[in-house]
Amino acid sequence: MSVNVNRSVSDQFYRYKMPRLIAKVEGKGNGIKTVIVNMVDVAKALNRPPTYPTKFFGCELGAQTQFDTKNDRYIVNGSHEANKLQDMLDGFIRKFVLCPECDNPETDLHVNPKKQTIGNSCKACGYRGMLDTRHKLCTFILKNPPESNDSGSASVKKEKEKKNRKKDKENGSGSGEAGNQDNIDAPEAVDRDDDDEDWAEETTEEAQRRRMEEISDHAKNLTLSEDLEKPLEERVNLFYSFVKQKKESGTIDGADKEILAEAERLDVKAMGPLILSELLFNENIRDQIKKYKRHFLRFCHNNKKAQKYLLGGFECVVKLHQVQLLPRVAIILKDLYDADLLEEDVIFAWAERVSKKYVSKELAKEIHAKAAPFVKWLKEAEEESEGSEEEDEEEDDENVEVVYSQSARELKVETVKPETPEKEEDDIDIDAI
Repeated sequence: MSVNVNRSVSDQFYRYKMPRLIAKVEGKGNGIKTVIVNMVDVAKALNRPPTYPTKFFGCELGAQTQFDTKNDRYIVNGSHEANKLQDMLDGFIRKFVLCPECDNPETDLHVNPKKQTIGNSCKACGYRGMLDTRHKLCTFILKNPPESNDSGSASVKKEKEKKNRKKDKENGSGSGEAGNQDNIDAPEAVDRDDDDEDWAEETTEEAQRRRMEEISDHAKNLTLSEDLEKPLEERVNLFYSFVKQKKESGTIDGADKEILAEAERLDVKAMGPLILSELLFNENIRDQIKKYKRHFLRFCHNNKKAQKYLLGGFECVVKLHQVQLLPRVAIILKDLYDADLLEEDVIFAWAERVSKKYVSKELAKEIHAKAAPFVKWLKEAEEESEGSEEEDEEEDDENVEVVYSQSARELKVETVKPETPEKEEDDIDIDAI
């Protein structure tokens, strides 16, 4: 959902929009942190580098920040709610984005590291002024000026050129030749307008082409933010089409990061395994689990909700290839478990309740019945590991065997009693000697 850049303006047709902040808390204890998922999109809407608002949050909260520009991950240490960060973002917008005269966000920052100043110019009303550099973020901006803003380096170059021209003028003024003096006086008039040229836009073809590209990027960003406003069903369909296109183009094997990023952008990460199961699994699911393990791990690792959707997708695949897969349900579940795509708690919760959400109740009962031996083995293994000491764990594992019967086409759990060797005659009767 998008909101007005200046949230004090309640007009729903306000032209300056930005996506609402999406914050995700990761980790536990001292390692807990808040990842701002769509910081890149928000920063594009504000025409500022994504590091600026992230650092602003750190300054205001007294927390450390981390930037991973390659993976577009912007992190603030600690647990922070999205609404709190959204309110804090309003403070950043007032100080570093909105024009002081017209309150429009069409402003550019002009950083001069040499003079330690930050200029602010508005394209809407023509305002030009200097920012108050007392805020802690200004120190960061001076050390990390905007990449797209070359005004600092351009002004330094022009200052050098100006000094060189003045030196040339002084050297040539003693010649007494009027022609030479006229030639030197001409740049002097240009020098007086240098300050104005620093703020003016370039009119060359290259500059116009660059501005058109920036407009295209803003339009693309607007489209991306509009996707979040769509209903869940439409967003799921968009994600389905994205994954399908990757599969048909033959680039899906190495597209696991892109697929995860698209799911996070559309806010359908938890449902990702359901879509992937439909598109990547068929009757050869055992081989495909190994092939696409990395794709599913990006969604299912430490995400129980995603694992539940994976089980739902597994049921759908069994429905489509019932003859081949129904007898092999237990061994397939074990493959998913061994690949760390399913946790024990999720499997136990799924086994306790037969649901008709993805398949018919009759088929769901059959799937659960076929899965019962694996679930039983899993529970027994868990109970034995809990009741035994660490030194005896290896012995307990040897007493439980998972046997795959070719005739029954399902897992069987057999408890094998270890052979107890006959007691050796260690006790020696001294009187018998």
